[in-house]
Amino acid sequence: MFKMEIRVILEKQEEGGYTVYAPSLPGCISQGETREDALKNIKEAVELYLETDENEITVYEGELATIKL
Repeated sequence: MFKMEIRVILEKQEEGGYTVYAPSLPGCISQGETREDALKNIKEAVELYLETDENEITVYEGELATIKL
């Protein structure tokens, strides 16, 4: 299974809890009462953000190739 690492930013809130977001994924933001909850919630948010919507799949003709950076 392909694994990916995404950097996230945790911000402690004055009123309590944490806000967490993934700068590389615009609009992907979550929160939690604890640091652990916030990280669990952003993981789920990232998974949903990256999930393919079957209505958005584009079919291309041609040869498929993969490059490594």
